[in-house]
Amino acid sequence: MRVCQRCLYGEYHPLGIVIAADGICSGCRVHEEKDVLDWSARRQKLGALLDRYRGKSSSRFDCVVPVSGARDSYFIVHVLKREFGMNPLLVNYNKLWNTSTGHRNLAYLRSIFDADFYSYLPNRKLVQNIVRRTLDLRGSIYWHVIAGQTVLPVQVAVRYKIPLVIWGHHQGLDQVGMYSHTDEVEMSRKYRKNHDLMGLEAEDIVSEADGLPERDLRPWYYPHDKDIQAVGVRGIYLGNYIRWDSKAQHESMIERYGYESLPQQRTFDSYNDADCVHYSGLHDAIKFWKLGYGKVIDHASREIRLRRMTRDQGLAMARRYAGIEPEDTGLLLDWLSLSRADLMAKIDAHRDPRIWRRGESGDWHLRQPMLETTTAEPAAALVPAERWSDFRTTAPRESGVDGKAYVTLHRGYVDGHPISDVDRVY
Repeated sequence: MRVCQRCLYGEYHPLGIVIAADGICSGCRVHEEKDVLDWSARRQKLGALLDRYRGKSSSRFDCVVPVSGARDSYFIVHVLKREFGMNPLLVNYNKLWNTSTGHRNLAYLRSIFDADFYSYLPNRKLVQNIVRRTLDLRGSIYWHVIAGQTVLPVQVAVRYKIPLVIWGHHQGLDQVGMYSHTDEVEMSRKYRKNHDLMGLEAEDIVSEADGLPERDLRPWYYPHDKDIQAVGVRGIYLGNYIRWDSKAQHESMIERYGYESLPQQRTFDSYNDADCVHYSGLHDAIKFWKLGYGKVIDHASREIRLRRMTRDQGLAMARRYAGIEPEDTGLLLDWLSLSRADLMAKIDAHRDPRIWRRGESGDWHLRQPMLETTTAEPAAALVPAERWSDFRTTAPRESGVDGKAYVTLHRGYVDGHPISDVDRVY
């Protein structure tokens, strides 16, 4: 199993990666475009595209923007509202496993930008049944979140006849070089099913025996092609038009708007997933147990490519975080009424046999430990363009219960008064 000589990705990547004869992967090669493309011209192209939609919808909204209490939501809304004068409808899928940090970020986001906001909070028992089912079918606790976050904005666009949905960056492009920025690839049902959803649509998990009748799963169904075509819905990625740098963007949003970060269990990136109890905890550990690597590899590879971190520094980060046992496992097991043995049996059934082997005693072993790769060859290595600095940990606006409970509902808007700590906790 070959590993890129520049970043830390190997041929194990589930999105598919090509490592050339020179030892450099397709993701690193496409990432080089960030240093050579004329981003000023691409930004002008974005402006011309947005001009075609501003004020043209039969709705009063120019576009739909998926948002959460983390990731690049602040940056995307800032660019669209403050820099391009768009009037977006913000759409949020409530994952139930929210941190109070994430809810505060979301409340301040819609208040700071004075934006209309649409949110869907699914039934708790229904989500529990979905999680149990997708654990069996794909060894995934996070399917319902990815499915909800990628379908709700499209459903809302169709329902309210808003033809433009604007996403952040394309994971397949950014990680493995599946496309070039100049391809200007757009969000598609096919990519969503094959990659985001691991080939599993909502229709595929219907099971009366598991408490998942078709009528209850409708909120996760992708709209029919004829309904999408009737409105003309398309989904563009800002990362094709703006040089995407998650760390720099978040730090700008911290300075401008007080975005809150939150230290993560299994990675050094405290910005991207401050809204979820499980994403960088149990969910990430499951990713490692199935695929042999976790989010720290994603984040270190990104920082290496952006020339803020050497490969040796990235390896050191990966070794530091890869073996951390998630603290949130018991919380999910209690929520699902599931034992750890049952959980691990479900995960073991989905381990990639190219990566894992089972010993005679029943223990699992990596066929090739990913973190024992050698230092990059000089010809492949990138010279850092800036000195590495840690991801910042911000002071919370108010105290909360992050990592110890699920905060499902918070006060909707901020009007100068503090947000109550918890309105509803599971």
